[in-house]
Amino acid sequence: MLEEFLPAGILARVKRLTLAACLSALFVLAGCLTAPVASSGGPGSVTVPNTNATAIISAAQDVFPQYGYTLDSVNYPDSISFDKPSGTFGKIMYGSYGTTTTIRVHLKLAPIAGTNDFRVIPRVTRVSDAGEAGFEDSTRMMGLWAGQFGPLLQKVKAEAGGAGPM
Repeated sequence: MLEEFLPAGILARVKRLTLAACLSALFVLAGCLTAPVASSGGPGSVTVPNTNATAIISAAQDVFPQYGYTLDSVNYPDSISFDKPSGTFGKIMYGSYGTTTTIRVHLKLAPIAGTNDFRVIPRVTRVSDAGEAGFEDSTRMMGLWAGQFGPLLQKVKAEAGGAGPM
């Protein structure tokens, strides 16, 4: 189609520039997709240095209840999760008649290979009828919701960091 409007020399240049732009974009995206381990995991994630899963779980059990969260489950040594009833905004956005809405934060503990460090990665879900067998329904929230747990995880990091390996 372009052959009709452009002379052959200009068409060849356009094709080369298009190819060069595509390759440049590919290299830029490849560089953006490789993140160092210390900053991986998404919004709110933290690296806890020189520690172990027991210290992180214990610290999380100390920090999260201070902000109204109750322990939901512990899957030692991989994860721990906490629940909190949604506030007015959550009731308006996600609730319906007779249905309770809970915000659940699931903390995944990922050991960093070759170190005594752990990456704590929060995942947030909205749970309808939490704790009601057969009726509980969860929906994963966008990654940006996990960013609000950064300050809490910084406190977990301060409490559990330096505990050493088990």
